[in-house]
This record gives sequence, structure tokens and C-alpha cells, in this order.
Amino acid sequence: MFPDAASPPEFRGEVARIAALTYEALASGQSGPARPEGAPSSRPRALHRLAWGIERIGLVALRFPVPAAILVLALSVGAAFGVARIKVDDSLSQLFRSETPEFKQYEEVSRRFPSSEFDVLLVVEGKDLLERDSLEKLRDLVTDLQLIDGVRGLVSLFSARQPPEKGRLPAALFPEELPQGAEYDALIERVRSNEIIRGRLLSEDGELALVVLALDPGIVGGNELRTLIGEIRKTIAEDLAGSDLRGELSGVPVMQLEIRNAVERDRLVYNTVGFVAGCTIAILFFRRVSFMIIAAAPPLLAILLALGTLGWLGFRLNMFLNVMTPLIMVISFSDSMQLTYGARVRMLSFGEDRFEAMRNAILIIGPACVLTHATAGLSFIALLFSNSDLIRTFGEAGLIATMIALIAVLTLVPVLGVLLLRNEAKFVAKVRASDFGLDLLRSFCAWIAARMVSRPGLYSLISLSIVGALGYVYANLEPRYRLADQVPDKQQAVAASSRIDAKLTGANPVDVLIEFPKGKSLYDPATLATIAAVHAIVEKQAGVGNVLSLETLRRWLAERAGRSDVATLKQYVDILPAHLVRRFIAAEQDAVVVSGRVPDVDASRLLPVVDALDRALDKVRAEHPGYSIAVTGLSAIAARNSANMIGKLNRGLTVEIVFVAAFIGLAFRSPVTMLVSILPGVFPILVSGTLLWATGQGLQFASIVALTVSFGLGLSATIHFLNRLRLEDHPDEDPAIGIERATVLVGPALILTSVVLACGLAVTVFSDLPSLRLFGWLSAFAMITALVADLLILRPTAMFLLRLSRRAKARSALPKAAE
Repeated sequence: MFPDAASPPEFRGEVARIAALTYEALASGQSGPARPEGAPSSRPRALHRLAWGIERIGLVALRFPVPAAILVLALSVGAAFGVARIKVDDSLSQLFRSETPEFKQYEEVSRRFPSSEFDVLLVVEGKDLLERDSLEKLRDLVTDLQLIDGVRGLVSLFSARQPPEKGRLPAALFPEELPQGAEYDALIERVRSNEIIRGRLLSEDGELALVVLALDPGIVGGNELRTLIGEIRKTIAEDLAGSDLRGELSGVPVMQLEIRNAVERDRLVYNTVGFVAGCTIAILFFRRVSFMIIAAAPPLLAILLALGTLGWLGFRLNMFLNVMTPLIMVISFSDSMQLTYGARVRMLSFGEDRFEAMRNAILIIGPACVLTHATAGLSFIALLFSNSDLIRTFGEAGLIATMIALIAVLTLVPVLGVLLLRNEAKFVAKVRASDFGLDLLRSFCAWIAARMVSRPGLYSLISLSIVGALGYVYANLEPRYRLADQVPDKQQAVAASSRIDAKLTGANPVDVLIEFPKGKSLYDPATLATIAAVHAIVEKQAGVGNVLSLETLRRWLAERAGRSDVATLKQYVDILPAHLVRRFIAAEQDAVVVSGRVPDVDASRLLPVVDALDRALDKVRAEHPGYSIAVTGLSAIAARNSANMIGKLNRGLTVEIVFVAAFIGLAFRSPVTMLVSILPGVFPILVSGTLLWATGQGLQFASIVALTVSFGLGLSATIHFLNRLRLEDHPDEDPAIGIERATVLVGPALILTSVVLACGLAVTVFSDLPSLRLFGWLSAFAMITALVADLLILRPTAMFLLRLSRRAKARSALPKAAE
């Protein structure tokens, strides 16, 4: 057992004495920490500036606290206006938005054939859907929906028409007054056998009907969308009341609205829960409200300043950028806690006033704070090399927020410390004898350190073996992507889409764009032959269903009306509503799309379908030269690019690990320090990846971004320990002594900050967005495993490598001594 809180009078005294002498040494101008009584003496060491003096920003604020506070207040007011400027990017294609020709083509198709981007899909389901009373209810609903402002038109089974006769306009399939008895049964039979309706607008079992509402594009991108969707839902509830029919909404506008609502809701939840968690932990261990404010206020102001800056720079909130609030909280709160804890130890151990305590906390702990923010910044820089505009934007915003958080912490902690702390002597007298919580943590840290340095070689070998095994599992992780993971799964859209997947072959479009060569018109025989050939291949492709194009209409006219001439086809196209024609025919009539539907499955399952379809179209390309034929659509782009993008991010993480380790070695000017940081740095990533593998989740966008960011954040504890070890370790003594002293001095703060990091990131598990929930719990898990690695891997590894290094130096010194 490690020493309990009942036995530490001597232990507490030794800890306090070590801390006091260490701080005293630095404050008095010595180049290294002083020794406890009885420790072997050594010459003072000249230590270089670890963070190039950047931490001294805090000394400026400490000297001029009131002007600094006024400046921060003024900047906060400006930042508040910036926060009000932030808007939400709710586009479903944001993950794949890039400058690639493939995405540019997708955007061009979306512009020229504005269907899926503005379609609301109404799924109406019921066992008695085709009963006369239910059908009347459904038709009344369709009629009322057409009258809502903002609905340009809709397509439903009531839109179907009978074949044209003798040059007259085709009559509606459903008469104004529904027949009864045998006539009604015959009508239903015609409906269920209609090629336009069956399998597209009505399920084969007759229990699900699809109504497609085309919305005004100007409303979809504005604030009126929430009102319009609310009006549609109200109409559905009123018109279907009293029946067994159920109506649910899906489609891109509904998904965008649900994403927008979730992002706005999450921002409030994250701010509230993160703030409460941080303040609770701070007040429990610091035992004074003023210390809690000193620790918690800088992160909150860092959030305000960072978000305000992002708002003024024109950043838009999205599924990843929405986690910027908890990220800023954990980045800044970690170092704010370290500085506050350091000043508190100084006051308790040596009786310093608030000015000296804050000054020495900045000088001793400040360099590590700079390095932790630098490594977090490097993590965000790694994201800048992604092909995704969304992830690059997240990297840019994270880098800006990290720099702002560093300045906020180094400035505000000393300012608040000077302005809020009073009656230091009274505080010291009250707390010194009853510091139970921190005494317990110190005892635990001493117990851990003593055991980890007792057999460093064995523990290092075990750690290396575990990391190697975890690395093998991590290497077998496969990329995963589904559209449903980017949309709130506790709302209607995902549920409705799953019903469409189950009964109508899918809700996600896969389009084949056909662009005509110069001199060829829409109704040219060669053009119609090309469309027919493409349509036939798409509908034969396994995994693709619900294929619609101009060829669908031509076939229906030929089979039902016996008319396959171009004039009849053109006449029928001309009488169709414009919003319906634009789904398949460009306004300039120089291009068409053949549209199919696929279910929302993992991209790894969809990619073979898309590739097989593209290969099959090579035959049409060869037979119809001059016609440009390309498979496009968000599903196709996701299938082709998701695995590649996730793989690049994963490889970028590997490069980041090497680069950050080299950066740490350069900052400490020690190859040993560089090697020491590697195992505890990669352990959280590998064990988190193993957990993803064990749960069958694979490597998703959210998980690889979480691991990339967590790597930078998780190194915070490692850097703070290495910074303290740099001060505590001396060449003429056993490294175990310095490691134990460093662990006792910084261990409690490291444990507290790791808990805060995990709590700050874990609040995202309350999100309605599956990707953010994954990001949250995986990041929190990585933070906890980073603490485990810091306590159980970093200590013995440091001990082992330091001993090896000194033995090597001793051997190299023997020949020189002999000379």
C-alpha cells in the first residue's frame, strides 16, 4: 500500500521542504534547484531557456496587472461581437469539399440539377396505407403541403398520370373522387403495377409511400428553413391525426436543420458542463474560491477570445469546429491549473506573497506551458495537410485558438492571482494543516514513483512489448464512413432514411452525368441512344435501385401508350413541372443525369458498387464517343475518397509523432528526452485504436481527428514532468532520486489536469451527432490512458534511458581519464 493521509506529517514535511528549496533556488537566481538537507552537493548547472523566454509574457502582465486587466476586458467586448457573427456550416458534403476536379464536378451537377440538395423526403407508413380512408388522408396531406409557402412543388404517387390518348393531355392516374368496391381495387392494382410508382414512390408491400417536396433554394440556406420545416411537420401531424399512418421527414434540408440545431445545442451544453466540471474540480482541491477563479477564468476568457477571433475571421461552425469550445477549455485549463497549483505550493511551502509566488510559477512552470501549447499546435498543423476543406479549417481554427489560449493563460493567471489573492498568511495557516486531497495525491505519486524506478529495465521491456502488440492491432484498423454518422441519430431524418433504405432500395443518390458534344441536342437519336444505354447499365448494377431518367419516361410512353416517337416524348416533357424536369435535364438541355439510389452503408461496401458501375460504363463511352459520362454524387465521392482521406490522416499522424518527438528533443536539447517521450506519447493512440478495433468501429474521420488532437493534448503531462525532471535530476546522483522528486512535485497537478482534460472532452458524449460522441469519448479515453502512460511507462523508461546514457558517458570518459 502507498502511504495514507494519516501518516504524512513527516512525508508532507519532506515534500514541502523539497518544493520550497526547489522554488527558492530558482527565485534566488541559481541555475538549478537547491538540494534537500543531506543530499549530495553538486555544482550549479547552467540550464538553457526551455521555451525561448516566451513564458515571460506573464511577467509583463504581472508587473502591470490593472492595465492588463483593462486590455483583456476591452478585447472580450470585441470578441463578444465576433461570437455573434459565427454561423453554422450544415452542408453534408463539407467533409469532402476540396479543390479536386471530382468535387468541382459534383458541385456543378448540384447547381445544374438542383434536386437532392433541396428535396425534403416525407415517408408515410402504415399497414392500411392503401385502404380508401388512408389514401384520402394521404391525398389531403399532399394537397395541403403544396399550399405551404416555400414548397415549389412535390412528387408523390398522386403525380402519376395515365398514358396519353389520341394526342390529348394525359389524365391523372387518381380520379378526383376515389371509386369504391371493385373499381377501387382495380385502381389500386393499376397503382401498384405502375412503373413510375412501384419501387420508387410506393414500396412493393404497399405499406410505405414517399412524397418528395422541392423547397425554394433561397429558404434552404437561410434562417427561414426552421420555420418551413416546422410548418410541414405541423401539417403532417394535423392531417394524419386519427389514422394509423405515421409521417417522418428526411432529406438534405432536414438533415441540415438537424445538424444546425445539434451544433447550436451542443455549444450551450459544452460550455455549461465543461465550466461546471472544471470549477468543481478546482474548488475541491484548491479549497478557496479565489484559486478556483484563477484556474477557471482564463480558460473561459480564452474560449470567448478564441471564438470571437474565429467569428471576425469568418469561420463557420461545423461538426468538428463545434468541439473547439471543449478543446480550448482543456488546452488552457490544463496549464492554468499547473500555474495555479505551482503558485499555491509556493505560498504554502515557502510563505511567499502572491507576487513572488506567481512570478516563480511563471518562471518554473511557464516554459512547459509554452511547450504543451506548441505540441497541441503541431497537432493542428498536421491537419492542414488533409484534402478535406472541413478538416483543414478545423486545423486552422485549432492553431489560432491554441495561440490565443497560451497568451490568455500566461496573461490572466498572474493578473487574477495578484488582484484576487489576499491575506496569504491566513490562508497558509488554515490550509497547511488540512490539505487532505493534495496530500493524498502526493502520497499516491510517491508510491507510484518508488515502484516504477525500482525495476526500470523490466518495466520498460514490458511497456515496449505492450506498445508493439497494440501497434500490430492498430495497423489492422480499416477505414469506415457512413453519411448517417454525420447526422443527428436521435431525430427523424436518420430513422426515415433507414425506412427508405429498407423498402425503396435507398435514399442516397448516385448520379451518372451525361454531357453532350457540340452539335448534339437532347432529342437527337444518338443522345437518346446514349441515355438509354447508360440507364440500362445503371439499373442492372447490383446495389443500385430506383433508377430514373428521361429513359424512364420514354419506356413508359412506349409500353403504355405505344408511342415512342420523339414528338410525343418532347410533348410530355414540356407539360411536366419545371422543378421535376430540372431533376434530370439541364436548363440548357446540353446535359442529363441518370439517377439511382443506394442505401446508406459503409463506404467500403459501396466502393465496389461505384467502381463496377464506372467500369461497366466504359462500353457506352466506347460506343458513343464524344459524350462525357461520369459517375458522381455525394455517395460516389464518399465511397472513393473517404478511405483515402482517412489513410492520409493516419499517415500524417505517424509523421506528427516523429516530428513532435524531435521537437521535444530539440526544445530540451536532449536525444534521451526525445526517446523518453515516444512510448508514453504513442501508447494512448495505440490503445484507443485497439479499442476501436475490438468494438468493430474501425477508423472514422472523427476517430482519427480525435487521436491526432489527443496526441498533442496528452503530451501535456509528459512535458510538465520532463520539465520538472530537468530541474530535479543531477548528473552526480542516481536518476531515481530526481524522478521521485519530480513526480511528487508535479504529479498531483498532472493527475488533476488529466481528469479535467477527460471531463472537458467527455461532455461531447451528450451530442446528438454520432461523430461528435465518438470524438468525445475516444478523446477522453485517450486522456486517461495518457495519464496511465505517464505514471507507468514514462517513469521507468526515463530511469532506464538516463542510466544507459550516464553509463555510456562514464565509459567514454575512462580513456580520457587514463590519458
